[in-house]
Amino acid sequence: MTDSWQDKIVPPEKVLEKIEPGMSIFVGTGAAEPRTLIKYLLSSNLSNLRDLEVLQLISLGDTIPLEERYINKYRLKTFYSGWVASEAVRMGHVDLIPCRFTRIPGLIESGSIRIDVAFIQITEPNETGWATLGVTVDAARQAMAQASLVVGEINHQVPLTLGDTLVNVREFDFLVSAELPPITFDRWPTDPVMEKVAANVAVLVENGCCLSFATGSLFEALAPCLKKKKNLSVHSLFITDPLMDLIRCGAVTNKFKTFYRGKSVVSYALGTAELMSWLDRNPMVEFQGIDVVGDPRIIGSHDLFTLIIPARKVDLTGGVAMHVGLSNVAYSMGEAQGFLAGVELSKGGRTICALPSRNLQQDSNIKISIADYPNQFSVREVLDMVVTEYGIAYLKGISVRERALALIDIAHPDDRAELVRLAKESNMIYPDQIYIPEAGHFYPGDLEHSHSFKDKLSLRFRAIKPSDEDQMRKLFYRFSEEDVYYRYFSPVRTMPHTKMQSYVNIDYRNTMAIIGMVGSKGEARIVAEARYVRNQENQFADVAFIVDEEYQGQGIASYLYQLLINIAKKNGLGGFTAEVLATNTAMLQVFKKGPYPFTSKLSSGVYQLIVPFTDSAKTGNGAR
Repeated sequence: MTDSWQDKIVPPEKVLEKIEPGMSIFVGTGAAEPRTLIKYLLSSNLSNLRDLEVLQLISLGDTIPLEERYINKYRLKTFYSGWVASEAVRMGHVDLIPCRFTRIPGLIESGSIRIDVAFIQITEPNETGWATLGVTVDAARQAMAQASLVVGEINHQVPLTLGDTLVNVREFDFLVSAELPPITFDRWPTDPVMEKVAANVAVLVENGCCLSFATGSLFEALAPCLKKKKNLSVHSLFITDPLMDLIRCGAVTNKFKTFYRGKSVVSYALGTAELMSWLDRNPMVEFQGIDVVGDPRIIGSHDLFTLIIPARKVDLTGGVAMHVGLSNVAYSMGEAQGFLAGVELSKGGRTICALPSRNLQQDSNIKISIADYPNQFSVREVLDMVVTEYGIAYLKGISVRERALALIDIAHPDDRAELVRLAKESNMIYPDQIYIPEAGHFYPGDLEHSHSFKDKLSLRFRAIKPSDEDQMRKLFYRFSEEDVYYRYFSPVRTMPHTKMQSYVNIDYRNTMAIIGMVGSKGEARIVAEARYVRNQENQFADVAFIVDEEYQGQGIASYLYQLLINIAKKNGLGGFTAEVLATNTAMLQVFKKGPYPFTSKLSSGVYQLIVPFTDSAKTGNGAR
């Protein structure tokens, strides 16, 4: 068998002689591009090489006709407008075929997309003539089945991969030997801002979830943040160096996958020579066609499927503009559609857009509108979270007004005032919306944490934000009449926008408020709040608490009390004052259990407490 397949090896020129004008040539994508055949196609002066079509799913390498002299020889058709191809598409040198990726194999198989010639990169065949497709399994099989001329380019540097990758030399009319190494990509650089964005995204990645990765600085920065996660799974168009890191360190086990359990399923490998070497005969990675990897039914069968999309711009309604040009290697609508549909079918699935709050020119990436930006697609209805270095905006199930406030909360602090002004002009938010310009610079992001109480009850705590207005109103209307009286000392019946927005807009210096939330991220509700307001006449602050009736008796108020003490001391306060109704024995117990002794004076049924932060503190209750 060895002699028979070696007899098929011919010079590239002989292959090109078989091509006729007007033919359509399929070539592999990315690291699977048959570079030697493309090199000879570009350099040959054969008269038959005219008016050709070159079809490539994602064009990242040598096929893009950026020079005028190639225009009469062939025209590239691609399904992907990112990377270098975007400029060629804009200039009219490349034809873009808008299409969901999962449909492409079927279109080729049916003949709707004509294929006359297939140039396919393969690994070196073994003694029985078997080789693999290497690091790309997209629609190569369908192209080979339709083509009248099938040529394999043998590249000894391509890793032998597992999955739906086996091919036999009998399927090829000719073989050529590669003269060039496969295409590799350097690892993407990161910066401190992107590392903060990635750290916030990592908060949303739960143990046991299934991930889709792409290339770029976001994913490069994200991988180190996920190394301590447990039992992650991978079902992704691309395997990259950051994903390799996560598999190597044990964070990715694929233990809970429904399809291909124990395997990371991908269609393409894009990365360094180290990644290519690691993939060689690696049983942990399963290469499958894009019709399998992008199938919404398969994606949706995995619980907690988490789709992370690096965005260029996001508007205040949740509209997204993707990256273009060299900034975009891996995501456009064609690739994302199947995954977006799959996330909708996944139990606990979520779609996350992530981006820095500003671009390199220091312009805001959070916009009132993205109408003037290219590469848009509407994910408003399925977008669950938007992440910047300033936090996470949870968008699921909330109104456009609430979305606008949540997204302004995570914009760069210096851009928020202008966004508020524009949102008012566009009637996205209330005309009387309060905004404290300096508040964004003083927001204490380091306070965000979780804590467990009795009966395995876990609450997440953070400082209050302007976008919490509606949640705080809902908390108010869950109060019993007794709770309302204990908190406000009067039978308050309503809490309209005018009152509540003043309550949630604070400066984090003279006023501090901490909220406690239950429920999954993105669907949490506020069940507790504690705040202090600095007394301008001295170094003390008035303090007050409220806990949802359903969650009282768990020690939440005591925990919040200790949190406020820690913050107040850090901010230079000398103590607290409080007014507590004599009948509110539960709240009096909170102060009695606290770390500092207090004095009290009873007047008209109300205790007036003074709690100085003295050196004679009792043992605290362990709050942060």
